Amino acid sequence: MNAELRLRRVYEAPAPEDGRRVLVDRLWPRGLTRDAARLDEWLKDVAPTTALRHWYGHRPELFDEFRDRYLVELADPEPAAALGRLRELSGAGTLTLLTATKDVGLSHLTVLAELLRG
Repeated sequence: MNAELRLRRVYEAPAPEDGRRVLVDRLWPRGLTRDAARLDEWLKDVAPTTALRHWYGHRPELFDEFRDRYLVELADPEPAAALGRLRELSGAGTLTLLTATKDVGLSHLTVLAELLRG
């Protein structure tokens, strides 16, 4: 990947330097309209499953295990296809991955970023 990859909360105001804005959450963010989100795409299938998300609960002590379990999920056909789409987008200019999660650093975005940055 040669282009810049940005990780942001979907609730932050869109910025001109965001490039392509892609929501990578399974659920639509609460209280946010589609117009306000200013998304280019919504790739639900690349997000962790509901079961994994509930198990993890964004507890820092579980992040390493979450990462391992999430990587297993990403090998399934639908998540793998969505990850492939993110790879395409990352090669075409600046890509901003968006989540509603409060702590982006402990979210699935960091795992996706590792994979996209290679």
